[in-house]
Amino acid sequence: MRAQTLDLSLLRTLVAIADTGSVTAAARRLAYTQSTVSMQLSRLEASLGVVLHEKEGRRIRFSAEGERLLGHARRLLALNDEALTDMRSKRVTGELNLGIPEDYASLLTSVFSWFYQLYPDVSLQVICGTSVDLVERVRDGELDLALVTRQRRSPGGEVIRREPLAWAVGLERQPPLSDPLPLALYSPGADLFREVAEQALAEAGRDWRVAYTSQSMAGLGPVVQAGLAIVVVTRSMLGPQLRALDEASGLPPLPTIELALHRAARRPTEPARRLAELIREELSPSEAG
Repeated sequence: MRAQTLDLSLLRTLVAIADTGSVTAAARRLAYTQSTVSMQLSRLEASLGVVLHEKEGRRIRFSAEGERLLGHARRLLALNDEALTDMRSKRVTGELNLGIPEDYASLLTSVFSWFYQLYPDVSLQVICGTSVDLVERVRDGELDLALVTRQRRSPGGEVIRREPLAWAVGLERQPPLSDPLPLALYSPGADLFREVAEQALAEAGRDWRVAYTSQSMAGLGPVVQAGLAIVVVTRSMLGPQLRALDEASGLPPLPTIELALHRAARRPTEPARRLAELIREELSPSEAG
């Protein structure tokens, strides 16, 4: 006897009808016409020799056989998708070097998790540093990719996200906002934030002093949380122990910065291309500000 197999495309239509409740909604989800969805449901019933559904107005109600098949369909489709992901991921191997400032690493938590699940055979190394240094390392071929703050000393790259800057203080404590303002600043040359803060205060005629310096928020954060200084951050860097100051604080407004993805000049490796796609998907849709 010739073996028979279920058509997964017909099962996918069945699941779409069950999830949306109607042929019309299922057609929208699958990008089919309503007649195509109805025809596929009829084909599935004919191939099995059973009645899977009946209409209740515009909605579909599954028979007992339809409900039984729906359970099988969900498991078969899940196994199909798992097999595709597994086989595709195993074809991607190699080494990949990504550069990113330490303060931006948290933006890519989901990206790192997905990348590992999809491409477990890729050896990913993450190197932290200043934006300027990381761009130089990409140009020298030491890094495949770098996600950095775009600035005059590190122009170019693909703009992935724009984020407004903000003055921030501790959630429960803050210093006096009178001159000279105590600032927690990045070390000279570490990033654009220090330059932006100094320029904004100078243009506003405000006096300030450097209270603390560090290469990253890991060093500046505790000082700001203790109420000893003010810091410039992106909105995504605020965290639960910091709060942004609004216009009522009297501090001058700050500009929006651009996060840019730089890629090595050589032809990108497959791992680099896949990671760039994930970064773009994760950061681009939810532009801040």
